[in-house]
Amino acid sequence: MRARYSEEHLRGWGRLSNIHTRLTTGEESAPTEDKVRFVENARDELDQTQTETIVCASCPACLPHEVAGEGELVGCLGRVTYPIEAQFEKFLADRVQLALDTLDKEDQSRLLRILVDAESPFDGEGTKELRRVTTPQGLRFFELRLPIQLVREAAHLTTDNIFDMLAGFRSEDADKTTYTREFPHAATADYYDFLDYVLRNDLSESERARLHSRSRNYAQFLRLLAALERAEALNARVLID
Repeated sequence: MRARYSEEHLRGWGRLSNIHTRLTTGEESAPTEDKVRFVENARDELDQTQTETIVCASCPACLPHEVAGEGELVGCLGRVTYPIEAQFEKFLADRVQLALDTLDKEDQSRLLRILVDAESPFDGEGTKELRRVTTPQGLRFFELRLPIQLVREAAHLTTDNIFDMLAGFRSEDADKTTYTREFPHAATADYYDFLDYVLRNDLSESERARLHSRSRNYAQFLRLLAALERAEALNARVLID
């Protein structure tokens, strides 16, 4: 499929199928006129998307059905929706703090050690800028206006540093792919180890069920974790934006 369609084209299909699903299954907020018009005008393209993406089921890069994105027809794509929920941000801070407080340093993921290092490149400034943004429509990137402060060994960190880390690295071929950032293959294993501990380690089934019921972001980051696992196996990178 990628031999016939550009990354930008597939990305458009993913966005179209996601919006269509949210409109037809009922969003909490009323859809805007622009969204409704977007889907109505793209009906033929949506039919083509459904036909073309049948091949995704047999592709090794296709992400597991149980962590499927909302209406995502292109099997290797996904999205994190904004604003980042306060509930998920608190969960993330608690899990990072738990790892630092209870794990021996040699058992902590390499990415976690980089995060707390005094010379860490993840200074939190990018996320801090996003946290200040409110669109004319009143939309925000984060529900919380102030980040959560960590303590003890991580007393110099906030969740701004964590989200900076999760934003990956600047992509050198954004003009070709339309994705401005990426997790390069050399980093996929480190990011997988970090997110695997944060999102899944020592969580009971009831705790996971509660997280799924209270947080859309939790399922979305599980999909990112699955994408990192696929990328590591396929010697590929994960493109993000």
